[in-house]
Amino acid sequence: MRVVNYSEFRSNLTENLNAVNDDREIVIVARSQGKNVVVMDLDEYNALQETLHLTSTRANRKRLEEAITEMNKGKSVKHKLIEK
Repeated sequence: MRVVNYSEFRSNLTENLNAVNDDREIVIVARSQGKNVVVMDLDEYNALQETLHLTSTRANRKRLEEAITEMNKGKSVKHKLIEK
């Protein structure tokens, strides 16, 4: 995680955005006026949102935990993908 002030972020915008995209670096922009902000790769953000959605209810969390437990015990079955 990288923390930079607004001026440094702006002055090195390309470098900072490349670090976010290429290295999956999270950049926190510290602002003297206003709240700090987080800059992160869109794929990382989408993955985080999906995880939050999948674990948003007790029933979903329970199903996921049970599936992980079964997989860890070797009770899962691999299937070939259907190709069209």
